[in-house]
Amino acid sequence: MSQQTQQKPSAGDEGIVSRAEDYGQWYLDVIRRAQLAEHSAVRGCMVIRPHGYAIWEKLQRELDDRFKATGHQNAYFPLFIPLSLMAKEEKHAAGFAKECAVVTHYRLKSVDGQVVVDPDSKLDEPLVIRPTSETIIWDTFKGWIQSYRDLPILVNQWANIVRWEMRTRLFLRTAEFLWQEGHTAHATQNEALEETWRMLGVYADVAENVLAVPVLQGRKTAGERFAGAVETLCIEGMMQDGKALQMGTSHYLGQNFAKSSGVQFLNKEGKLEYVYATSWGVSTRLIGALIMAHSDDTGLVLPPKLAPIQVAVVPIFKTDAEKAAVLQEARRVHDELKAQGLSVKLDDREGLSPGAKYYEWEGKGVPLRIEIGPKDIEKGSLCLVRRFVSDVAGETDQARRKRAKSFLPRAEALAAVKPLLDQMQKDLLDRARAARERRTRVIDTIEDFERFYKNEGGGFAWVHWAGDAQNEDEMARRFETSIRCIPLPEDIPAAARGEGKCILTGKPSSQRVVMAKAY
Repeated sequence: MSQQTQQKPSAGDEGIVSRAEDYGQWYLDVIRRAQLAEHSAVRGCMVIRPHGYAIWEKLQRELDDRFKATGHQNAYFPLFIPLSLMAKEEKHAAGFAKECAVVTHYRLKSVDGQVVVDPDSKLDEPLVIRPTSETIIWDTFKGWIQSYRDLPILVNQWANIVRWEMRTRLFLRTAEFLWQEGHTAHATQNEALEETWRMLGVYADVAENVLAVPVLQGRKTAGERFAGAVETLCIEGMMQDGKALQMGTSHYLGQNFAKSSGVQFLNKEGKLEYVYATSWGVSTRLIGALIMAHSDDTGLVLPPKLAPIQVAVVPIFKTDAEKAAVLQEARRVHDELKAQGLSVKLDDREGLSPGAKYYEWEGKGVPLRIEIGPKDIEKGSLCLVRRFVSDVAGETDQARRKRAKSFLPRAEALAAVKPLLDQMQKDLLDRARAARERRTRVIDTIEDFERFYKNEGGGFAWVHWAGDAQNEDEMARRFETSIRCIPLPEDIPAAARGEGKCILTGKPSSQRVVMAKAY
């Protein structure tokens, strides 16, 4: 007799603190249960586990395809940046100074059984471990660019970055993280500005149509700009707790880095001119965004486009005779779905009950589960179970779970899988957009602003603003809020348009900004 062994989740895997009870702990619990990442022996650094890295790989492919479609090529530049190069662009160096890790020696030695730094191996010049690569890349571009015929240069690199953060949180802020950074060189200001906006549009497309997170696009204030940039553009998403998360940035660098590195070219008129530059990047922080935007108290919820496993097939049996028939059908279902181009996992592991398997795949965010037992074979049907369904007001968890499960004739079920995944992708975006709208306010007085954040839970506040950097600091001290972006005119809701008065200073204002608490 081949009885699948009943197995409950181990004590270390049981339970996720509810979002309402402790949002920060809930976030960490979801990561643990989904086996996405964990803390490492290196302070502030994380180990990205295979399931978490598989999500990053899918996100990489989505981004990389778009970069190449817009004419960019991948390259790679050194991890180490000579201090003299890092210091060339003064504002850039000052902006990253407190986060830089610096290598001063190149060798260890053993002394009385102890491994120590060899004092005789001091470098002639300290090396900064890259917090970003503008300086080393523009020093390299100096040898690539002589004429307007060498432009534009459109490169991207996939790399790791080190920023010595004091307070860290898995995916959102770590001392080392993974990202891509695009760097481009142009003959004219207009070309560079077009590139800056184009790449912001690429990020917004990926955020909304892949991660299913609606975003606001806009400019950063002068105080929030990337160090060394003339203009910084951003996309901002709202998480389920109402806080904002900066999900990507695109920078117009003007001629700042070209001037600091001495990168000039002969224009069409035969005159020397400094090159115009952009840089832009997103990181593994996006995995934190999709966790906080979509997941629930059961665990991770993944958009189907980013799910490493889109469908888990779980066979159910008790006897050897049932096992043979059920596994044969489960393999057929697996193969037919795989032939449709889907990522499918046949969970035929021994020693685990179906319930334990359901628990694992739900926790890991697999969008769809197909359960196959002897009765399903007899009826010629399949049981499809969705990881999530659209919200219905007042619905109980039990009713929601019942609605997530459907029994369909076999052929109909297999034909329905792709459309169902597409619908789930859309539903996630719609749900996130509706949640953002519920927590968005047009606010005109400081009293209403205070009430929104102190009594109503907060979210995105559209407010008139005519303040300076000191006024921004005052808002941060009083309410823990910041200006997330100066939005695009077309994104401003009708109720927020028109002239007004700055919410803090009372000065006349012709623009609204979006304020929020943020990660």
